Amino acid sequence: MTSKETILTNAEPPVGAGLLANAVGRSATSLNDTPLSRASPRLQVSGPTLDFADVSLTLGRTTILDKVTFQVRPGSVHALVGPNGGGKSSLIKTLLGQMPHQGRLSLQWPGEPGTIGYVPQALEFDRGLPMTVDDFMAAMCQRRPAFLGLSKHYAAAIGEALVRVGMQDKRKRRMGALSGGERQRVLLAQGLIPSPQLLVLDEPMSALDEAGIQVFERLLAHWRTAGITVLWIEHDLEAVGRLADHVTGLNRRVLFDATPQQALTPERLLTLFSTHPRSLA
Repeated sequence: MTSKETILTNAEPPVGAGLLANAVGRSATSLNDTPLSRASPRLQVSGPTLDFADVSLTLGRTTILDKVTFQVRPGSVHALVGPNGGGKSSLIKTLLGQMPHQGRLSLQWPGEPGTIGYVPQALEFDRGLPMTVDDFMAAMCQRRPAFLGLSKHYAAAIGEALVRVGMQDKRKRRMGALSGGERQRVLLAQGLIPSPQLLVLDEPMSALDEAGIQVFERLLAHWRTAGITVLWIEHDLEAVGRLADHVTGLNRRVLFDATPQQALTPERLLTLFSTHPRSLA
């Protein structure tokens, strides 16, 4: 099939805004329980190639992103690492059409443009609201108003997603009564409906306990095997070293872009997390 390309530039309407409408509440198919391995056999690649070319973002007099250039290969797990305030989340918001930018950002699909799934870092809401896990999933994953309950069209998919993240027995619990790790699992579940070809993950492991981390790693194994492109912001460098195919270090600009073995060296990490990073060859 002919490759399809979506391009986001400063001169065009924010195509990513349309993508964002498809980004909240997306899913993958049934879970592959085999251990995660970068050598796992893959099915046909379904995810796009992402190209960031001289992407810049300035708010007032502050430079958030400075000519960021790198590529995310289709069907790969690509980690984005760097200090707080280094521009990682801003780059994701740029991809999803939430922030203006200069430069060129393109998605090259292997066929027709697919679905983007998005899992945010945290969920901000009034914990006093009488909103159950089922209510939240209904609000995020279906067009039918949540107060009318789960629609028949999405009920099975929502149930399967909650099973996959180990939250099936908490469906009637109020969201405000869940622990931080349990809420993070629910966020992972809403990111699994419907099946995505591109997944954008903003620190999904930040609040997870050990059992939740195992759930996430099994999901990551499945996404890799299914050929889904994953762009993953993460602070846990040990997890990045084990689980990612490629790593980009970002502190306003790209400081390195390499395999985990080449990227996560003491010298590179020291430069990445320094206050005034210098360029690395």
